[in-house]
Amino acid sequence: MSLGNYAALMRNPTVRNILVLGFVIRVPIWACNIAITLHVVNHLHRSYTQAGAVTMASALALALSNPWRGRLVDRIGVRRAIAPSLVVTALAWGVAPWVGYWPMLVLVVVAGLFAVPTFAIVRAVLISSVSDQQRTSALAIDSVVTEASYMVGPILGVMAATYLPTTWALLLCQAASVAAAALLWLNNPSVSGDAIAEEEAQHAPVRSWLTPQVGLILVASAAATLILTSEELGSVAAMRSMGHSGWLGWELALWGAGSAIGGLTYGVLHRHPPTGVLLALLGATTALVAVAPNTTWFTVLLFLSGVFCAPTITATADDLSRLVPRAVRSESMGWHGAALTLGSAVGAPIVGWVMDEGGWARGFLAGGLAGLAIALLSLGAVARHTSSQARG
Repeated sequence: MSLGNYAALMRNPTVRNILVLGFVIRVPIWACNIAITLHVVNHLHRSYTQAGAVTMASALALALSNPWRGRLVDRIGVRRAIAPSLVVTALAWGVAPWVGYWPMLVLVVVAGLFAVPTFAIVRAVLISSVSDQQRTSALAIDSVVTEASYMVGPILGVMAATYLPTTWALLLCQAASVAAAALLWLNNPSVSGDAIAEEEAQHAPVRSWLTPQVGLILVASAAATLILTSEELGSVAAMRSMGHSGWLGWELALWGAGSAIGGLTYGVLHRHPPTGVLLALLGATTALVAVAPNTTWFTVLLFLSGVFCAPTITATADDLSRLVPRAVRSESMGWHGAALTLGSAVGAPIVGWVMDEGGWARGFLAGGLAGLAIALLSLGAVARHTSSQARG
């Protein structure tokens, strides 16, 4: 392995620009997520269940919109595709902080349906800007940037909601998100690399590239975020149960640090483990956290599990990008984003119910074992497909 791969990538001005832009875009997204929850609970005086319903509605709207918004980007370019999104989301979030719960829920769904597919665009730009040999390293850097933004965004969201009325905090966070998306519109990066690919996108229906192998990658992506959701919710419950709620920020930061280290290491490996193996390791190490007898072991095991987070997400994006035509990169990354979002949206209420019934340890156990089972099924399907090809 060699860190020279990363040095070479950072000499590419397009890579540098889109990574910085990706960080700027993602920070307010994470801040908005926490600000919405605090606004619903504190200002609208609703329950955490109702706050979770807003989050789920937003996630489902994003899952529906990401693929077709990504397809628009492939067909007509970034600037023309996201211009309507800037207008609709600005109007929706300009009103949402000032209305009651149910009107806000409707506006959240509208904003989600017209959301800018920023994650898909950033990854598509990275893929089109580097060679095939550099692709994995580029996606690994992006996963580390995502982890860094996740460590910063919620803190800023909590600070805004603490020192300002939540109406203004939510408005400020969403205004920052729209402004960051406007920077993407001004930058107008290319997602295909040339005009030929944009022309090809006009004649590439989903059924032409949504193969069983692509389906397996999308299922693995959803399973990965289901596991990550169980770790996030389980960490909150574990720290409360152990009487160390004030340690939660540090625990999540160390978890994110483990993920960043794993992502950087994965990006410079000459040979990469299959996605199914990484997903199995992520699931197994997550389930292992359930046996932690105290906070010290909890921290160690959570950090160990974090090492496999970014590599698993990176591997799914990398595999998917190599299975689809270059003309549909943004659309395929939109499907990838939709799978990630669905995994989180489905996993949150299930893991929450499991923990309500049996405590924080069962949350880790349920998420980890579910991911491990999906990984084993995926590896079995890949093995059968490979055996079938060999016999053919």
